[in-house]
Amino acid sequence: MAEYSEISYDVDGGVATITLDRPDQMNAFTATMMTELISAFDEVDADDDVRAVIVTGAGRAFCAGADLSSGGDTFDNEARGRAPSDPDAVRRDGGGRVSLRIFDCTKPVIAAINGHAVGVGITMTLPMDIRIVSDQAKIGFVFARRGIVPEAASSWFLPRLVGISTAARWCYTGRVMPSTEVAAAGLAELAPADEVLPRAQALAAEIATHAAPVSVVATRRLLWRGLTFDHPMQSHQADSRAIQELGRMADAREGVTSFLEKRDPEFTMRPSTDLPELFPDWTDPEFS
Repeated sequence: MAEYSEISYDVDGGVATITLDRPDQMNAFTATMMTELISAFDEVDADDDVRAVIVTGAGRAFCAGADLSSGGDTFDNEARGRAPSDPDAVRRDGGGRVSLRIFDCTKPVIAAINGHAVGVGITMTLPMDIRIVSDQAKIGFVFARRGIVPEAASSWFLPRLVGISTAARWCYTGRVMPSTEVAAAGLAELAPADEVLPRAQALAAEIATHAAPVSVVATRRLLWRGLTFDHPMQSHQADSRAIQELGRMADAREGVTSFLEKRDPEFTMRPSTDLPELFPDWTDPEFS
């Protein structure tokens, strides 16, 4: 297991918990945190014993957004010596690298938003599967108030999650809003502050204990990739391929047999070795 300085990573009972761990800075996002988050999700995918992931924050905030301690040059790659050597190249934004790594994660990811989540602190949660947010938290897509634009591929994720009008309202105004508003829009489940993490843990434990891990991985891919399809026939084709492949494997036999025998299932298939190819024609878009 890797050693981390700005996050913590723990596995217990088939659930990996990734905690943003800069509480004195309200877990503000840095380049180090970006690298460590990507590494942690690499660990998640490499460990077949991990069945689900929780991401939460240490202290009173989830993530206050980008660390602005560099002042006015915070987002200026050239001024900070981070510009690409090729003048025509584009330097990938750090939040986007994290979001796309989470999108590619094979395990379900639950955001336990224990406190304020602003900027990248909220956009990094959009590729997570389920969000549970404290009723005391403030949420803000504040980019327009900082003279920049939403990052972390949020222009793709957010309209798909809440609709274009709600996404536009939140992003154009850049205002910080109560968590009740994001819950009402369907972005997150609202919970009392002291119940956010326990609810996430209970949900993750339910997945880890009762669901076939390969089935969950396949389902996650079907759901997210389905958002890119132009016609339900494409989903039908992918579903049919998945049913055909998984239906002849050991976990399907065990799932049916355990149900008929009225006992808990003992699933043995592993995502790293037993996941069938569901999208043989899929190619990831290139980014220089």
